[in-house]
Amino acid sequence: MRLCYELDLEASAFELIKDQALHGFFSESTSFNILMDMLFNKGQYERALEVLLEMKQQGIKFNRETYFLAFAICYKLNSPESCKICTTLLEDAQLKGDQMPRKAYYFAVAFALKQNDVVKARSYFSQIINTESRICNNLKLLLQAESGDLDNLVQTLERAVDSSASDFVKKPEFCVEVLSTAREKLEDNPTLCIWFEEIMAKLQASGQVTSLSLDDLLCQTPQSKRRHTQLLKQKQVSRRTLKPLHSALLAE
Repeated sequence: MRLCYELDLEASAFELIKDQALHGFFSESTSFNILMDMLFNKGQYERALEVLLEMKQQGIKFNRETYFLAFAICYKLNSPESCKICTTLLEDAQLKGDQMPRKAYYFAVAFALKQNDVVKARSYFSQIINTESRICNNLKLLLQAESGDLDNLVQTLERAVDSSASDFVKKPEFCVEVLSTAREKLEDNPTLCIWFEEIMAKLQASGQVTSLSLDDLLCQTPQSKRRHTQLLKQKQVSRRTLKPLHSALLAE
């Protein structure tokens, strides 16, 4: 499976996983995770979901990476079926006491918001232990906007531009897309709208507004992992092709 990943042979890998004659050969989650990761990166979300369902059918135990990939796939599909799968997986994981990676919850919250289910999104967000991240800041703002909590929304932004914070502390950064959604929700409240525009000007002046979308942030490879991967690309060579390896999984 790793060789298929290295050589971009996702179709061959998919056939191997689905081959009934090999049922039970891939007995651990790693092989399925590798294939789902490959298909996700290729934008083949329907096939990636098939692999997830095949994994469940074969009784392969899910690990943290499996849950993360599953939620990412369901988020990208954004369908009633994938929404149901996402909810079921989360409930099953909680019943089993499985540990969910924080980024899986990110996708769950963003997905619930896509489905206009603010109650579910708020519930998922409340289960994130550490909310001090760029993605969480944007999700929190979206939640406030979609739930009509407009006073707190503007106060959240005002705290983000607090000049008393140390220069050594990274200030919160917000997506233009998320801020645009917030602005739309404030249109019927002139007072808050003026306050919002004043804060927006300060955010832009301090470089706290990014052109990246929430989707970009969710699917972005962490900077530390990118650096690690680049080093591996320089140093690792395939014994079969004599070419640099390019599998992102080497960074794990």
